[in-house]
Amino acid sequence: MKRYVKNHRTRFFVMRHAPTEWNRAGRIQGQADSPLTKEGEIWADQWGRQLAKLDMQRILSSDTGRAVATAHRINHTLQLPLDHDVRLREQDWGQWTGRTMAAIRKTQETRFRQQEQRGWSFCPPGGEERLDVLQRARDSLQAAGRKWPGSRLLVICHEGVLKCLVYHLAILQNCGASFEPMASYHLHCLVLEDERLVLEKMNALAFKPPAK
Repeated sequence: MKRYVKNHRTRFFVMRHAPTEWNRAGRIQGQADSPLTKEGEIWADQWGRQLAKLDMQRILSSDTGRAVATAHRINHTLQLPLDHDVRLREQDWGQWTGRTMAAIRKTQETRFRQQEQRGWSFCPPGGEERLDVLQRARDSLQAAGRKWPGSRLLVICHEGVLKCLVYHLAILQNCGASFEPMASYHLHCLVLEDERLVLEKMNALAFKPPAK
């Protein structure tokens, strides 16, 4: 087993999977799954070409089908070792999985508002708290840092996981001051050094729309 080596900076370039059929329909996927749209497949293929210039050494993805499909399409270009981690799965949305946000707000408005007010403790009925998502995602990256110290890893996960990681670190590093929000379909850079995870750059790279 490889031992964690101090002062080795492991960089994680984290991103969301390509668009899916449920994304297009506005349905909450959570830990259920939906195939990539045709456009999503094209996007992922192009992302591989765009990411090639970053000189990454390995890909780590959620084990959910949409993340795995995105990783494989990107890796057609990058040709890197590819691993999957269950801890990078999307938040479990429990009873709200498969429903649209509009339908939830309409039929369970009070319950949804109460959950929103809980902030990091937001938990869909029968689902998972945001704090639990944050903890398992951090555990995943720290484990990867111990296993591949000093590496540059592309991490493909989900919007909920990204928001937990990136916003948590941004809040800590900005001491509560305001900061720009995450932009859709951007790459974000995190760094792990001596077991401490920091946000190096939010919205570090904008993915170009697919060439027509």
